Amino acid sequence: MNMNWKRLWISAVVQLAVIAGGAQTQWHDPMEADVPYLSGRAWNEEIGNRSFHRMPDRMETDMPKAVWGLSKNSAGLSVKFLSTTNNVKVKYTIDKVGGYVNMAKLDHAGVDLYARDANGNQHWIGNHMGWSFGDTITISYNDIKTAEFANRGLEFEVFLPPYSTVTSMQIGVDEGSSFRFLHESAERPIVVYGSSIVQGASPSRPGLMWVTQVKRDMDYPVVNLGFSGSALMEPALFEAMGEIPARAYVLDPIPNSYKLGDEIVSRMVSGVKHLRTKNDAPILLVESAGPVDSVFRRDLYEQYVTGNRMLRKAYDELVASGVDSLYYLTMAEIGMDEDSYIEGTHPNDIGNRLQAKAVEGKLREMLSEDAPNHRYPPIRQHRDGIYTWMDRHNEVIKLNHTTDPDVLCIGNSITHFWGGEPVSHNNGGKTWDKLWGKRRAVNMGFGWDRIENVFWRINHGELEGCAPKDIFLLIGINNINAGDKEEDVARGIVDLAAAIHARQPQATLYVIEIYPAKGREEKVERTNALLREWLPTDDSVRLISLNRVLTLDDGSGKINPDMFREGLHPNEKGYAALARELKKQTGLK
Repeated sequence: MNMNWKRLWISAVVQLAVIAGGAQTQWHDPMEADVPYLSGRAWNEEIGNRSFHRMPDRMETDMPKAVWGLSKNSAGLSVKFLSTTNNVKVKYTIDKVGGYVNMAKLDHAGVDLYARDANGNQHWIGNHMGWSFGDTITISYNDIKTAEFANRGLEFEVFLPPYSTVTSMQIGVDEGSSFRFLHESAERPIVVYGSSIVQGASPSRPGLMWVTQVKRDMDYPVVNLGFSGSALMEPALFEAMGEIPARAYVLDPIPNSYKLGDEIVSRMVSGVKHLRTKNDAPILLVESAGPVDSVFRRDLYEQYVTGNRMLRKAYDELVASGVDSLYYLTMAEIGMDEDSYIEGTHPNDIGNRLQAKAVEGKLREMLSEDAPNHRYPPIRQHRDGIYTWMDRHNEVIKLNHTTDPDVLCIGNSITHFWGGEPVSHNNGGKTWDKLWGKRRAVNMGFGWDRIENVFWRINHGELEGCAPKDIFLLIGINNINAGDKEEDVARGIVDLAAAIHARQPQATLYVIEIYPAKGREEKVERTNALLREWLPTDDSVRLISLNRVLTLDDGSGKINPDMFREGLHPNEKGYAALARELKKQTGLK
């Protein structure tokens, strides 16, 4: 065989191997960044890329030895990334594979994969036994497809093993596919402290841990401070929790602390009072849910019931002492039955679901300001290909916390493309800067956003950390484009305006009527007419229309094409006309 034929033969063999084995894999390491792409870790920036541990090294001296050892387990941690890949491989190493008889191997040492489509809908992806356990563990997820917005890819989330210490990890995707790691939402997290049941014993896989179910169902960041057998309410744990700017605390230590007797009261009272000196986040105390084999093991049942009585005594003492925003979840409300446990101590998949639903119900009560709108339930999205939605969300949170903005402009791409900070796709030229002058304005417009996406953003921290004087809201055209009824769009805007005003009552909220769009002028006008009828207005909530500068002078209501790029987004001339009209109607200097 001559050299040319030999090269052709080798090339053909390689190509056949590629075809047989599928696409080549490109590997990405979430720990390569200075701030690693780990979600669910309270001290992520401080710990950095040195380890997958849950607590920083400085805490080792003060933590109980058992707690410190368990803090090296990756309970509650996850890795998020955005990719157009059809195949995902997760390759990782752990210090050892535990031999827990009462835990499925895929739970204590495996990973679990979920994904959101461009419209924000989340679903589980099974590995279909595509695993290889050895010194290096590889779990594969193949032939992943999405129908709508396929070129935008999926937002994946890999949940790490709750009972193992991960020492390295790489995410593999199809070579040539788009790929981007994502940081967790920068909002305040829910912090959960507890026993092995919190840490992750004993559902069949990590995504079914009750704490992880709460995270997935409510879509809040969650910090898992579960420590198997070692949730004994030592002061060091409350001091650590007090460092976290929490949205809410869930305290569930009784499955380990039930034997402490009267000390349950003193430790819980002291711990909760310490948390209350750090922030005013609501706090939930959770009774132990079991055991449930009480007919023939009444002795164990009574021990846990006694521990619960002590917890209730602590709760009553705290309420009597004036501690507010304190909530309580009883054994009966959790509602475990005899089919809810794997061995009588740890809940199985059924039990974890019951516990998740019970805690979620209380959290909804505790966080009532974030109650889902029944017409437009809050949801994230990543429909736009020119920016990353979650990155922009985090940038807005940072700006609103650090720049003391005078003005917030909330909307979709029409606002997004005008200009300003965060740096955006700019169609407005210098109009934005001229409009606001020296006033500090934050552009909270997100391309492709609908009413439900803005609900998600304001429920997830974007209106915190600031006290603007003026807020401008322009939203709804993308709901009209998606085929929503005029009545729903108008009601949605009214509800959204009420939610914004409730969070920022000192600001004047200007609700801007939806701009006309080519071919949808009549539907837009019908929606605006309902908005004029239904929106309650006063000195602090005003409805304004800028549409006369965007339409023809002939009274037809049709758009003036000179003001638009393509019939939807204003061009520079359009933005300049809008700025002049906005100043005229609001008296902005």
